[in-house]
Amino acid sequence: MASLQKKWFWYAILGLVLVGSGLSVLGEAIISKYEGRAWFLFGTIALILVNSGLCFFGTGVVLRYSKSA
Repeated sequence: MASLQKKWFWYAILGLVLVGSGLSVLGEAIISKYEGRAWFLFGTIALILVNSGLCFFGTGVVLRYSKSA
């Protein structure tokens, strides 16, 4: 039971960190595009980070609710 709670905790934390990082990189991509610099790589990295974060956070939610079932 404690192992499942630890897994849930770390998946949720990692998911939130990745989503936050992805949104920060997305902001950099938007600024780069506005200034006429190369932005595609930043945008791609942002997409990867946000989607990974959502997957980790979703897994954390599943673990949290499977614990109570």
